[in-house]
Amino acid sequence: MFDPNAYGPVIADLLKNVDRARPIDAGEPDERLGAKLSDVGLDEAFAHAKLADPAMARCCLAALWLLADDLEASHAISQGVDTPAGSYWHGVMHRREGDFGNAKYWFRRAGGSLVEAVEDPAGFVDQVEDAINSGDKPQHAACSATQQAEWEELFDWCYEQAVA
Repeated sequence: MFDPNAYGPVIADLLKNVDRARPIDAGEPDERLGAKLSDVGLDEAFAHAKLADPAMARCCLAALWLLADDLEASHAISQGVDTPAGSYWHGVMHRREGDFGNAKYWFRRAGGSLVEAVEDPAGFVDQVEDAINSGDKPQHAACSATQQAEWEELFDWCYEQAVA
């Protein structure tokens, strides 16, 4: 069970009243969340804990920008994190923007799946592409639910590594 309060007061505040079931496409940027995020850096987000891994903390920020549907801001962070987790978030961002081939490239760079929710990231890219292209509402909803589980699981793991 994902508990926003497990990530300290600043991140918990960012996650309040935010639907983590994001669209499988680019979505529309959440200006309210984006405005809050623009004032939060690593020092603020992790002020409650000792930061053990700044790269994983940056992955958390990239993830939060994805939650705000600001793919550009997420991309600016994830492309600068040269780790499997950074590559995975980079792949998620490209999948959401509809650049499916590039998403698969970044998932390969990540070394495959980092989460149980998605066993085969490249296969999931294909499912998302098919759901978008076909307009199949049940398939779209299923992909959205899987994407939410993926986001929550990977965010949790990155956070744990950031403050370990």
